[in-house]
Amino acid sequence: MPLYNMRELLHDAHKGGYAVGSFSVANLECVMGVIQAAEEMRAPIIMQCAETRLRHTPLAMLGPMMVAAARHARVPVAVHLDHGATIPCVQEALALGFTSVMLDGSTLPIAQNIAEVKRVVALARESGAAVEAEVGRVGRGEDGSDCPMAAASIDDCLAMDDAGIDAIAVGIGNAHGLYAATPELRYDILEQLSGKLRSYLVLHGGTGLTDGQFVKLIGLGMRKINIATDIFRAAALAPRTDDIFRNITDGAAAVKLVTQKYIALFGSAGKAE
Repeated sequence: MPLYNMRELLHDAHKGGYAVGSFSVANLECVMGVIQAAEEMRAPIIMQCAETRLRHTPLAMLGPMMVAAARHARVPVAVHLDHGATIPCVQEALALGFTSVMLDGSTLPIAQNIAEVKRVVALARESGAAVEAEVGRVGRGEDGSDCPMAAASIDDCLAMDDAGIDAIAVGIGNAHGLYAATPELRYDILEQLSGKLRSYLVLHGGTGLTDGQFVKLIGLGMRKINIATDIFRAAALAPRTDDIFRNITDGAAAVKLVTQKYIALFGSAGKAE
């Protein structure tokens, strides 16, 4: 199949009332596992990697593998740069063929955040790639670093929406990594944004939320849900032997099972038909 743009996948999800899983990958086993899960369940997915993780798996190596896997998949797959922190990394992802990129300026004042995002929107326009931004702040960094969460301002969300983005991650009490307890999410923010945005809502920090929370979030318009920690844990905790090829197969199988659970929960199974 051709590479898919995240914008298309989220548009279909909005019409169908479901969410598309955006699954983080770090190696071959992760890539194989999420693609196998999507193909078996006939589900569109987004496959992503975050800039902060690229010191372990350089984008110049991981990126082409992601793009190739998406091209060979039998279901729609978008390839996304998650939490892009620098313009050069965004440019590299676009040059490699990524169909969507995120510029995370959530630690900046909102005016500067919007200005940086507009630079990325202009860069992405050349290839038609989609752009995601963040307003408020998702707790903890993608790499587990300390980063206090901050609830998104409605006015700031509306201002960012006018920047020409396609997707917007909003801080609603969610956090990356594992939660110490079930978080109290700010559903009221999503209710106030309902019907006011052109861009699609994104949830970061999906690992550890309850099934009921996911159902409510999707009902309130969440169309892209990121899953990273559960994918990484599945790959890391898969059985290990002295046979590297069996380890690759077992790691991919473990990732596939976790991915299938979320595809079913998000309501995207069968939507690739």
